[in-house]
Amino acid sequence: MTHRTASSGLLGLLLASVALAACAGDGATDPADPTGPAGPASASIVTTTTIPTTSTTSTSTSSAGTGVTDSTVDVPDTTTAPTTTAAPVVGDPAVAVEVVGEFDEPIDLAVRPGDDALWVVEQSGRVVHAEGDARTTALDLADRISTSGEQGLLGLAFSPDGGLAYVDFTDVDGVTTIVEYAVADDATLDAGSERLVLQVPQPYANHNAGDLEFGPDGMLYITLGDGGSGGDPQRNGSDPETLLGSLLRIDPTPDGDRPYTIPSDNPFASGPFADGITGAPEVWAWGLRNPWKIAFDPVTGELWIADVGQNEFEEINVVGPTADAGAGRGADFGWSAFEGTERFDTDVADSGRVTAPVLTYSHADGCSISGGVPYRGGAIPELAPAYVYSDYCAGTIWALDLAGGRNITLLDGLDSVAAVRSGPDGELYVLERSGTVYRLVAG
Repeated sequence: MTHRTASSGLLGLLLASVALAACAGDGATDPADPTGPAGPASASIVTTTTIPTTSTTSTSTSSAGTGVTDSTVDVPDTTTAPTTTAAPVVGDPAVAVEVVGEFDEPIDLAVRPGDDALWVVEQSGRVVHAEGDARTTALDLADRISTSGEQGLLGLAFSPDGGLAYVDFTDVDGVTTIVEYAVADDATLDAGSERLVLQVPQPYANHNAGDLEFGPDGMLYITLGDGGSGGDPQRNGSDPETLLGSLLRIDPTPDGDRPYTIPSDNPFASGPFADGITGAPEVWAWGLRNPWKIAFDPVTGELWIADVGQNEFEEINVVGPTADAGAGRGADFGWSAFEGTERFDTDVADSGRVTAPVLTYSHADGCSISGGVPYRGGAIPELAPAYVYSDYCAGTIWALDLAGGRNITLLDGLDSVAAVRSGPDGELYVLERSGTVYRLVAG
């Protein structure tokens, strides 16, 4: 196995943005381009006001001098050690990566319940079942997708019982398409069982988002960007009446002639939201630019969203479940009134109920956040619990210490990271869109 190692170093919590392809911004053609909003904080993860930039080793290459905040405040440039109200439980982990294999534009990795294999999504159109050294093409949609820029085969999720698979791709007309397949005994997705679940027209070729995840509630969550171009010209992000710029939540079980069911507790399932806002019944949350990857914490049920920024900031959002609602219900993440915590489109009103990001970073440190996952594995005990993520341009793996509020640099020197995902073993896998899939291991 090939290993790449690096020591850990402390970095500022306000870093640079990450997404998938190249730079986010007007006319960007990222393979994935999640963006981020801003507003008053609703998450309680960060317990310090500012986490300044520090470094414990020479391997940390970021020059960010900003910190993470728990509200919309100015972040100073400082190297003074922070004072936290919660003792950090993450240590100073040294990590390495070992090569799992080479693929064609790997962009996502899914876990099927009860299956030890990796299901690798190739943006060029294939789902590959990888178990040890064995590789099987489980599905090939190469002749049915658009392949330019951020388009292509983008996401895969399995039903909680593992019997059905859902894929997200942009078809030859550029339409976001969600399709269901039965999983066959030979580790393929049965093409004869294909059932169309949802289609959403895209006004532009970028900001397709494309992630799919089943939540702890058994519902299917679908990410959609704001429709593309740059600066949200149609103002879709701030409009929950459109599916664009939103996080959707559906039960993919058919409801009569409808190919899916609207959960009764969706914020707009039975009319206007509690504060009078109207929206599409599929919409669970909105105010998103290009939410490239989402992840649920298997321990806390919190929902993490990596949203690709416009010209200046990348952002990470997190929302937790409440006593009477799942994580993120009715949340407005602020785009395009805000990019990160800064005002962006001044003609879009500040709703006064925007959920602020828990972390933002400038384009001095990256260009498109690739997303990440909360680490709950056992191979790197010093890393638990942390949200581990990367950026497409930076090639750096960072870990946000969930208890101590630090941002730790784990590894540098990777190439075009498209995703950081949890595998069936609970460990972390890093996907380079240039082809290599790695497993993160103790260094």
